[in-house]
Amino acid sequence: MFILKTSNSISQIARLRSPKFRQTGSNCTLSFWYYNYGESVGAAELQLLVEGLKQPTVLWRTYYNEGNQWLKAVIQLGRLPYRFQFSLEKISLGFYEGVSAIDDITFENCALPPPASSCEGPNSFWCRDTKACIDSLLVCDLVDDCGDGSDEDGCDPDLQCNFENGLCNWEQDVEDDFDWIRIRGPTPTVNTGPLKDHTTGTARGHYLYLESSEPRQFLDKAVLLSPLFNPSGNGTCVFRFHYHMFGKQVYKLSVFQRTVSNTKGWLLWYKFGNQQNRWIRQTLFIRSSKPFQILVKGTVGDGFTGDIGLDDVSFLGCTLYNGTQHPFGSFFEGNLPTVSPTTSGTSVPATLPMNDCKEKEFVCRASGHCIQMIQRCDFRPDCSDKSDESACVNEACDFEDKDLCGWHQPALEQMSENYSILTTKTFKWQLGRGAILHPEQEEHCPLTDHTMNTEEGWYLFADSSNGEFGHTADIATPVISLTGPRCKIIFWNYMNGSTIGSLEVLYKRSNKTSKLWTQSGTQGPQWNRAEVFLGIRSNFQVIFRAKRGVSYMGDVAVDDITFEDCSPLLISDKTCTSEEFMCANKYCIPKNNLCDFVNDCEDNSDESPSI
Repeated sequence: MFILKTSNSISQIARLRSPKFRQTGSNCTLSFWYYNYGESVGAAELQLLVEGLKQPTVLWRTYYNEGNQWLKAVIQLGRLPYRFQFSLEKISLGFYEGVSAIDDITFENCALPPPASSCEGPNSFWCRDTKACIDSLLVCDLVDDCGDGSDEDGCDPDLQCNFENGLCNWEQDVEDDFDWIRIRGPTPTVNTGPLKDHTTGTARGHYLYLESSEPRQFLDKAVLLSPLFNPSGNGTCVFRFHYHMFGKQVYKLSVFQRTVSNTKGWLLWYKFGNQQNRWIRQTLFIRSSKPFQILVKGTVGDGFTGDIGLDDVSFLGCTLYNGTQHPFGSFFEGNLPTVSPTTSGTSVPATLPMNDCKEKEFVCRASGHCIQMIQRCDFRPDCSDKSDESACVNEACDFEDKDLCGWHQPALEQMSENYSILTTKTFKWQLGRGAILHPEQEEHCPLTDHTMNTEEGWYLFADSSNGEFGHTADIATPVISLTGPRCKIIFWNYMNGSTIGSLEVLYKRSNKTSKLWTQSGTQGPQWNRAEVFLGIRSNFQVIFRAKRGVSYMGDVAVDDITFEDCSPLLISDKTCTSEEFMCANKYCIPKNNLCDFVNDCEDNSDESPSI
């Protein structure tokens, strides 16, 4: 379809109407190709006309000559539960000179989910009337995904807000630079911000946005505070929200979690830059052992086309804080707690149970039983409560709980003790994930972790945007008492970038350090498996050492570190079979393991020259 000019009269309108539609599903998009070329071709716009609403909603606009070419427009419609149609409008300004055209209109994912014959599993929800089977994370998120409203029935209004009637129980932070603004329809500046809200999909609905025009300056921030929540307990608290980041100078949106007042908390997620003219859904999983609060922070870029929108915020599996004492008052005052490298989340009672243990023996916390010190941190729980393995390195670590699993950085601890300084610019190991990378990091840092293969999964990486050429970063295990003959470390590493330095696995006993494995230079944009044999060793530490290359384009990452077959041999009283060899210490090993240069017996009797 194209527009042919027939007269010079001012404000002629050419209008093309679609058929009428009854409704759309929540992932519906409309796309088409358009052509707008000529010296004074003028503007055209696509409007959404909803039955019963006088005011049309502008979905898309082209303002001026966009060259002798076809361009694609993609429009997010989302869930529209009412009858509607589209109107494509072209207004002539009298001196119209040019061609406007449209072709290849496509609707995608616009049907409601189909009915299912069954819907089982903890992560599924069966819709009441439509019988569709949807993901349970879509329940109580302010979007009618079922088509019958059953996924939004009986939801706690305190755990969700669509900003139609104000801020609900959210608050503006008083310590930021300016406030989020509640608005309906498009933001005041063209080519930035939403044209409609997410809840209703029309210009009638409200949302929050961050105004980036004057008098705002680069890096000004507006922070929105959630209500207070109880600790998440055994379950996980889920936070869902929709954000809109459209405009050439959009800067940053970030989400923090805090358990202490007057701290900015720690970063859960952030996004940089222009994400196109669409609302994007984000789901965050929150764990906390203390009452907590969520902070949503928008940061202004270096220009006025940087408006950011926020709508339809909701929590699932969370409970509002109902304590009599405010958790951000005296009870938690002070800074966030630091976890010392000797504990891995287990609380140690101040007094030990009654025991008759000798000075060089370990006391089991629950029972008071005595075990040899060499049995502590040997990958085998010898105490009934496993307290002998509690402050040790974990047998397997995927970093998903943002937990370092007992690994620690000795150099950082010394620096912070000696100088009480923030070690922000130091080359060091830290937790990362693809969802919070800066645009310039995406070339040389993993976009997905190895465990989950998603942007949300965590891994450990040495950030080369800090430090200088040749600097090293060490992360170490606590002392491991004893390992068995087949012990090995398996881990996955990611080394991609033009200036990758090296990654080493070191063995340290008292003050002597030796190299077990090393790799340097770029290894391509994928996770690579590595295996390092340890065998029988005692009272030692394993260290991962990253060495920085000549520039920032060289982050080294590791994930899924596993100590395999590392518990020492357990010698039983059973007799060996005809297929086994009895070691001098009465341990049985397969006869295949004789004379293979591996000390399988622990006393080397399987490698004796007399065999």
